[in-house]
Amino acid sequence: MAVPVAFFALFFAYPVTAIVGRGLKAEGAWQFGRIGEVLSRPDILDVLWFTTWQALASTALTLLIALPGAYVFARFDFPGKQVLRAVVTVPFVLPTVVVGTAFLALLGRGGLLDELWGVRLDTTVWAILLAHVFFNYAVVVRTVGGLWSQLDPRQEEAARVLGAGRFAAFRRVTLPALAPAVAAAALMVFLFTFTSFGVVQILGGPAYSTLEVEIYRQTAQLLDLPTAAVLTLLQFAAVGGILAVHAATVRRRERALKLVDPAQTSRRPRGAGQWALLGGVLLTALLLILLPLGVLVERSLDGPGGYGFGYYEALQSVGAGGSSTFLVPPLEAVGNSLRYALVATLIALVIGGLAAAALTRRAGRLVRGFDALLMLPLGVSAVTVGFGFLITLDKPPLDLRTSWILVPLAQALVGVPFVVRTMLPVLRAVDDRLREAAAVLGASPLRAWREVDLPLVRRAVLVAAGFAFAVSLGEFGATVFIARPDNPTLPVAVARLLGRSGELNYGQAMALSTILMLVCAVSLLLLERIRTDRSGEF
Repeated sequence: MAVPVAFFALFFAYPVTAIVGRGLKAEGAWQFGRIGEVLSRPDILDVLWFTTWQALASTALTLLIALPGAYVFARFDFPGKQVLRAVVTVPFVLPTVVVGTAFLALLGRGGLLDELWGVRLDTTVWAILLAHVFFNYAVVVRTVGGLWSQLDPRQEEAARVLGAGRFAAFRRVTLPALAPAVAAAALMVFLFTFTSFGVVQILGGPAYSTLEVEIYRQTAQLLDLPTAAVLTLLQFAAVGGILAVHAATVRRRERALKLVDPAQTSRRPRGAGQWALLGGVLLTALLLILLPLGVLVERSLDGPGGYGFGYYEALQSVGAGGSSTFLVPPLEAVGNSLRYALVATLIALVIGGLAAAALTRRAGRLVRGFDALLMLPLGVSAVTVGFGFLITLDKPPLDLRTSWILVPLAQALVGVPFVVRTMLPVLRAVDDRLREAAAVLGASPLRAWREVDLPLVRRAVLVAAGFAFAVSLGEFGATVFIARPDNPTLPVAVARLLGRSGELNYGQAMALSTILMLVCAVSLLLLERIRTDRSGEF
């Protein structure tokens, strides 16, 4: 536990505490009265209200659209099922900047809807809600569908034999069993939409602001640290409550159900109704998932002189078309992002692997508190972390402001929870008697881990590395503060291009977003080849 605790203390607790302290301290004394002052401001109350209701609306809309997909993936067997499952999962690993860019190409000025029917939905709440459904569709499909595929259908069939109708059998037998999984999925969707940043920043315009966007605005644009500090504490408290409820929901699901092999529950659709349901899910995937991504690719190829690779070629030069957005060719952001993500993945695997090994010992409050510590980066604004890096890691022996390692460190903070949650169930499943037998035969603890644990968890390590790589590749909130102008990452480069007017900047943003999408999709497809389908976990 020592190395992960030291890592989080130095690169998470210290920067966040420092930035909050600067906002709430005056002349060496804490000014807690500022909390009431900030929370009583009408503009802040509007932000809180919008953050909450858009998260609730996004969650409800996602459940409404995704639950039929969860049923189809759980109960139906059809050609291309594995490929389609990978396709619908692509949006979840995409950076939010890419999601925002894709929907901007579909719904914004000059987008597909604008060209066909003269309809624009950017700078409206509908664009935000649809993008959130796009991003979180896979969370419901994989979380609920994974459990649904393991429920014994004979229980519902027995209820129907005893006289219950189809709906009554579902409501009384299947729905109570699924309720914890649905609640867990809903809570995760609410968490992701409550802390939404890139999607709202790109699609919402100045009229809409979530807590995360407002923290960025107060910090980077207005330099109002007291307001940013209060909002950071408020978001941290809210997300902490969400994670606590989610943990309780997951524990309830784990101990309440007896599951069967998913292969026993899947069959080909029967009857017109089931085929219609399958067709509806496929149409939803086409319109909701593939259409925005396809429009993104199409816009990246649609240059002033017709279709071609003009925008991609422009990424190789500095100041193309009179643009001074970058000090280096935008294409260098691809190499920067890959290098940063590889280093961040290595850091996340080391820290997360040690943490997961420590958490396999299920005893004491110390271990439970350590588990909660690992989830804290999900509850604190990434903007706060990034700005905290700038104001704390600026003195020897940790003067890292000009060092390239600063970006991977920030990205690794987000990757560690994914590594822990992927490796922990597998490590806990390793029989302790195998380690004890190795020790009896003379193996040291290190050799026992290498010879016993590592072969059993190798696949989990590869999956964890893939998730950490994809998350690191798309990290934006903290990186936007600490990425140097001569070494931008892909998400930062896309945001900068979208922030400048001009057809060339827009086209280059589409091209970079397409490149980032392809890298994330390839990472996911590799994960699909090595992951196990035995688990209902996402």
